[in-house]
Amino acid sequence: MKEGTLYSESQYLGRDKTWISVRLLLAVFCFVAYWLNFEHLVSRQLFFIVGIIIICSSVIMMYMLLYRIDVHAGSVVISGLWTTRLVKIDLQSITTVESKSYSSYSFNNPVYNLHKNGKIRFYAGGKDAVWLTDKDGLKYIIGTQRQQELAQAIQQAKAAVPLIP
Repeated sequence: MKEGTLYSESQYLGRDKTWISVRLLLAVFCFVAYWLNFEHLVSRQLFFIVGIIIICSSVIMMYMLLYRIDVHAGSVVISGLWTTRLVKIDLQSITTVESKSYSSYSFNNPVYNLHKNGKIRFYAGGKDAVWLTDKDGLKYIIGTQRQQELAQAIQQAKAAVPLIP
């Protein structure tokens, strides 16, 4: 961790268990179709190649960083992939910090800085999230693997900075 950082976490694109299961089921389907297809050599080879591509892309996605959360005194900094903008949340404007589930759905797509219905979402995988509400009513939903640690670090960082009138 860098000097002055209270909390740091990296969220990876391909590590959500539900999407790993979907990709592996697709690969298994391709390999079963490869094994059962005896007559058509071209389609048989195509199923094998597609199955290998699905597994290789799944392994690559497991090491692809979607975003990184850093909590400093007075701010939460979320940095994303190569071309995404840095998001800095000023903790002086945050009124509530809640630990809740990210969504009630089983399948959630990974998102970075998604603005929708007065909420800004950051999500890579899992069920847990920290909900921050600012003075204007805007909600920041930050998906995390370590929900309690992030909430405690945000509370600690918020208390460390004196309020400016």
